[in-house]
Amino acid sequence: MDMRKFPKITLAAARVNAGLSQDEAAKRINVSKETLSNYERGKTVPDWGTVKRIEEVYDFSSDFIIFGEELRLKRNTA
Repeated sequence: MDMRKFPKITLAAARVNAGLSQDEAAKRINVSKETLSNYERGKTVPDWGTVKRIEEVYDFSSDFIIFGEELRLKRNTA
């Protein structure tokens, strides 16, 4: 399957689609609300373990979430 044909959504949109507030999502992901806010605003990028927890909590593949160039580079070298 060619993943480039599918649109990506922001991390905040993925959270909203999961029906979670920032507080609820942060607790389930096991990060602070401030940390989640920084991820959503692109100020910081989550590590790969946190990305996996986000996938589980949001029930949404990280392949379709915009995290930023830094994460994409990290994944390609893993």
